[in-house]
Amino acid sequence: MRRREFILSLGGAAAWPLALSAQQPERTRRIAVMMTNAEGDPEGIVRAAALREGLADLGWTEGSNLRIDWHWSGGDVARIHTTAAALAELAPDLVVANGRVNLAAIKQVTGAIPIVFVLVNDPLGQGFVATFAHPGGNITGFTFVEYSMFGKSLELLKQLAPGIVRVAFLFNPDTSPYYETFLPSFMDAARNSNVAATGVAVRSEAEIDDAVGKLIATPGGGMIVPPDTYTLVNRARILAAAHRHRVPAIYSYRQLVKEGGLIAYGPDTTDIFRRILKGTSPADLPVQAPTKFELAVNLR
Repeated sequence: MRRREFILSLGGAAAWPLALSAQQPERTRRIAVMMTNAEGDPEGIVRAAALREGLADLGWTEGSNLRIDWHWSGGDVARIHTTAAALAELAPDLVVANGRVNLAAIKQVTGAIPIVFVLVNDPLGQGFVATFAHPGGNITGFTFVEYSMFGKSLELLKQLAPGIVRVAFLFNPDTSPYYETFLPSFMDAARNSNVAATGVAVRSEAEIDDAVGKLIATPGGGMIVPPDTYTLVNRARILAAAHRHRVPAIYSYRQLVKEGGLIAYGPDTTDIFRRILKGTSPADLPVQAPTKFELAVNLR
């Protein structure tokens, strides 16, 4: 599919004209990137590479006309808020906020620095933008999943494990509170597939182990792990518990299948990170949805 790539104008300037960078010297622009992943996380490394590639495609090269400051939180909410406060003081030309927690933190401390969010679910419902077509303010970016995707996830999981009659929807309500609003409609849809769906809140490793362990109390248990800052950072624990208890589970990131998970379905995260924005101001740049989805199945 054709990528729509556009770069944000920065700091109220006229824009980053790509031709200008090739014809005459220009001051180095500075981007701060707030990543959900821990530094060194394989998924985070892939996302960072995609972001650099998208910028390079448009003439912006780290160490030449661009400086990128990377901030890796590993899901540590206190660290995220500390980073956001520091960035408000530093005032980079642009902040890229990966995930809801990072976006909420940086939005709270600045209304002036242009912000591009990536992998944020329901930014309209959460009040980050006024409308998708005209976000308003200093924020625009890329959504991640549509809630209807989880119906497809359940369908795929049932195809692999037809015996599933119960499914746990695993997430941390502190980092992804919007799932609580969505769950009733998902439960109703699951019943049409003869599956009893339950939202399961996990805020610690012990709660992860307990939640997965309960799924084997009676036959027919399965699990959906949606995109969530906490579950992404703690995915090794979730994968180990699912493997230990032999619970069929579907995830939203291909990386989890690489790391031993059964199946994953969701938007291509690297494509989203690669599609950097250009235009006039965040207020007038439409929020965009994913254009590429991928299905990954662990054949082992």
